[in-house]
Amino acid sequence: MKYSYVGFVLATAVMLPVTGVPAFAAGADDRPGAMLLPPLPVRLGKDSPCTEASKETATGAAWSQAALGLSRAQRISRGAGVTVAVVDTGVFSGAPSLAGRTTALDGAGEDCVGHGTFAAGLIAAAPEKGSGISGVAPQAEIIALRGTNDRGVPSSQLVALGIREAADRGAQVIYVGQALRTGRAEITAAVAYAAQHEALVVAPAAPDALPREERGPNGEMPQGPYWPAAAPGVLSVVDFGPTGARQKNAPPAHEPDLAAPGSSMVSVGPKGSGHYIGSGASLAAAGVAGAAALVRAYRPEMSAAEVSEQLLATTYPSDTPRLDPYAALSIVPEQGKRVPAQAVPAHLPEPADLGPRNRALAIAGVGLTVILLIGGAAAVIPRGRARSWLPPGRQP
Repeated sequence: MKYSYVGFVLATAVMLPVTGVPAFAAGADDRPGAMLLPPLPVRLGKDSPCTEASKETATGAAWSQAALGLSRAQRISRGAGVTVAVVDTGVFSGAPSLAGRTTALDGAGEDCVGHGTFAAGLIAAAPEKGSGISGVAPQAEIIALRGTNDRGVPSSQLVALGIREAADRGAQVIYVGQALRTGRAEITAAVAYAAQHEALVVAPAAPDALPREERGPNGEMPQGPYWPAAAPGVLSVVDFGPTGARQKNAPPAHEPDLAAPGSSMVSVGPKGSGHYIGSGASLAAAGVAGAAALVRAYRPEMSAAEVSEQLLATTYPSDTPRLDPYAALSIVPEQGKRVPAQAVPAHLPEPADLGPRNRALAIAGVGLTVILLIGGAAAVIPRGRARSWLPPGRQP
């Protein structure tokens, strides 16, 4: 399989327990069945074939699931009843972990690249038998819309139209997988339209990678801003990896609102039920979109702006505040403050009147004393009578 674009991650691939045909044997560790997952492409070359089905299945949970505390957060909410729009390369309608919860519009049910399906899995994939991989909101609904052509090349017009149509279709969260340097006016207007429909837009604060033709004359990376991440009201997201740092040589992020796991991510692909591995800010944004779905399901009375504020106010402190889904669900922050909130003190009921309890204990104590006295008398009186009440040592 040939990829003409350098956006997929191979150097950051992690070793996971997987099952299937042994592949990528070079560099494999000594554990039985352990091998590298195939990398996720960001774009395909003009003549490159569509992404093939992965033959590998990750049997364990991804590091990102533990980093986000999903085992605790999903005890509170699993995203049921919330619709998340995925404006990307499409979403494979036959993905088993998304079965019955995906609606594709305008031909977005086919995903030649695989990026949109991968992101949808990070957002809402349900765990499958034999695998520990799960999305952040495994009961959320997905609407798939195109923000790119079939090669994965983004278009500001397609992104803007996708955001508007997602809002019209009732999506409460809109994930955009692209970071564009053009289209400010039309994308900003589309985001404002989504806000009017109470839809929260989440987007990466940096592209996953950039081809040489989109870099500076000396190969330098642009500094942004990127759209829709820079539009007012959008939650812009940057990625970090298992070590807490971003991938080396990643495009610089422009003023991100928060950070989320985005390196060495594991999810589903555009064919079959196997897994892929990928990295980038767009994948971190998918996790934030899933967290927004958790909050919207648990607190449906919140507006889109309030959900955004809740996610920001309950972040874990860092250079760029880090997403904490469990805190977003379990902590009520102070109004208008974007700092890690303090836990709300538990409100215990007023102590009950202790008078009846004390009287009952006194009566029980008196009763016990009477019983002991009667028992003692029953043992002493017969013996005293037998001795005519004489002291010990004297005969009657």
